[in-house]
Amino acid sequence: MKKLSVAVLMGGKSPEYEVSLVSGREVVRYLDRKKYEVLPIVISRTGKRWQMISSDKLLTLPDPLRLKGTIWEIIKKGEAETTELSQIEKQADIVFIAMHGPNGEDGSVQGMLELAGLKYTGPGVLASALGMDKLMFRKILKAEKIPVPKFVAFRKDDSLKIVFEKLGNPPYFIKPHNQGSSVGASIVKKKNGLSKALKLAFEYGDLALVDEYIVGKEITCGIIGNDKPIALPLIEIRPLKGEFFNYESKYTESGAEEIVPARISINLTKKVQDIAVKVYRAIGCKGFSRVDFILKNNRYPIVLEINTIPGLTPMSLLPKAAKAAGYSYSQLLYKIIKYAI
Repeated sequence: MKKLSVAVLMGGKSPEYEVSLVSGREVVRYLDRKKYEVLPIVISRTGKRWQMISSDKLLTLPDPLRLKGTIWEIIKKGEAETTELSQIEKQADIVFIAMHGPNGEDGSVQGMLELAGLKYTGPGVLASALGMDKLMFRKILKAEKIPVPKFVAFRKDDSLKIVFEKLGNPPYFIKPHNQGSSVGASIVKKKNGLSKALKLAFEYGDLALVDEYIVGKEITCGIIGNDKPIALPLIEIRPLKGEFFNYESKYTESGAEEIVPARISINLTKKVQDIAVKVYRAIGCKGFSRVDFILKNNRYPIVLEINTIPGLTPMSLLPKAAKAAGYSYSQLLYKIIKYAI
C-alpha cells in the first residue's frame, strides 16, 4: 500500500515563528513512518523562502524557542533545498499546517492551498480568518448568545474615556485583536497603566481589545472532528510564571500547572464542553481546534477565544487533552489527517 505523502508547513511570517517550528518539529517526530512519507518545509521569518529539509536534519536543529527575540533563522540560506508551491503540489498528498498566528492561522495559507487544490489539515479559510480576528469572532458569538467578556474595541485615535465609561475602573485585560499565544497581552491594574498596555498591543495591529478583568479558573477545551465534533477532557490552567497564561507560561517548562481533568463538577464540565462545540460549529471549524474559557467566580463559563491551529509542542494543551482521552500523539495526528482527507 502506497504511503500518504504529508508536507508539514512550519515557521512563517508571524510573531509565533519559533512556536510554530517547535509544533512542526513535533509533528514530524511523531508522524507514523509506516503510514506517511514526511516532507518537512520550513518557511523563513519573511515568508519568502520555503525550504524542504530532511526529517533527521530538522530533529537535530537547536531549540527554536532559544531564538525568540532574535532575527536568526533556524535554517540558514542554502542549507536546505528551496522549494515552491509547484513542488508541494507534485510531491504531497496532503499538507499539515503547523503554523500559528498571522499568515498561517488566519486563512491566508489555507486560501493559497485551496487555490492549488491541495488538501490540508484544520479549519478552512473563513473559520481560520474568524478565529484569528477576535473582534469578528466575538460578534458572531454574541449573535449566537454565547457568553463573552464585556469589552471595548479600541483604535489608536480613540479616547481612553470610552474604556472608563464602558468598563469602569481597572483592572482590565488588554490584547491585540489578531494574535495568538498571548502575544502583546497584558493586565492593567491602574488607570495610568492603560496607555502603556495599549501601546504594546498596537505593536501588532491598529485595533486592541480592552476586556473586563474576570476572576476565576482558566479552562480550555480541545475539540476534534468535522460534522460530529468531539470535546476532549477539559484542562484547568494555573499559571506559575505570570498573572495569566502568557507566552512564558505556555512555552517554558514549569511555566504553568495544567490539571487534567479540570477540577470542576461533572455538570459544569458538560456545560463547558457543550459551549465549546457550539463555538466550533458557529464559525465552521473542522479537524481540530481549542476553545479557551474563564469561569467567572468559578461557576459561569465565559469564552475568551478559539485557537484554530492550537499548539502542538511538548508543552501544548491539545496533545495533553488527547492523551487524557486515550489518544497518543501519533494517534492524534492520524485523526487530524483523516479528518482533512
